[in-house]
Amino acid sequence: MATRSAHINVMIRAADKAARKLRRDYGEVANLQVSRKGPADFVSAADLKAEQVLREELGRARPGYALLMEESGASANRDTAERCWIVDPLDGTTNFLHGLPHFAISIALEERGELIAGVVFDPIKNEMYYAEKGQGAYLNDRRIRVSSREHLADALVATGIPFLGHGDGPAFMAELDAVSPKVAGVRRWGTASLDLAYVAAGRFDGFWERGLAAWDVAAGIVLVREAGGHVSEIGGKAIRLDSPSILATNEVLHRSLNRLLPKPASKSA
Repeated sequence: MATRSAHINVMIRAADKAARKLRRDYGEVANLQVSRKGPADFVSAADLKAEQVLREELGRARPGYALLMEESGASANRDTAERCWIVDPLDGTTNFLHGLPHFAISIALEERGELIAGVVFDPIKNEMYYAEKGQGAYLNDRRIRVSSREHLADALVATGIPFLGHGDGPAFMAELDAVSPKVAGVRRWGTASLDLAYVAAGRFDGFWERGLAAWDVAAGIVLVREAGGHVSEIGGKAIRLDSPSILATNEVLHRSLNRLLPKPASKSA
């Protein structure tokens, strides 16, 4: 059995407690109170309740740490604290609200600007992914590694598709047209944290997307790195929490997939 650090134990306990409420609400979608944040971008009562649980649990365990959360934003000490929890209480909200059993809780820990730990929990499948810098990546205490596939023709890759009010549809279609004929398949499952966890576990051979937020990718970045994979921006630049894109693969496929993805056309002044 893997030896978990104190930080990982705190994150897992918080994710597990928040997941209990999500499980109770899941399957009762018709009764959820839902408000609109923007076009096709929803926040549910379940989402807000899960975030409150995570805020309380993480704050109780580590009161001096800052928080960056999807719904409530950054805590007052975000710029001064040495460590910060980066939290998405319900990644895949649209799946959840439509009764699709594919969503996750994502928690990452940042220390002095560096991502050092991540947890992604799928409460329906009861799959707990976790990783810490220098300690490897795990799924339910079993060590995981990125895939060993070397050829794009054998690769199954995941992505995110622009939707109402979000993203550049024509630019994405150019990317899809470039990638699809070269790979074994492309999937769009609507939960970036799990897409990255699946890359870490070798289920997907790669993942790319543009326009994601820090809480969508922070935990997954740690998972992929600790599983032996490579994460960068599309184009190869080092990944940051405010990066406009992400590309995650095993080391062998990274250059090949990156080469396929066209650069977005520059906008004229």
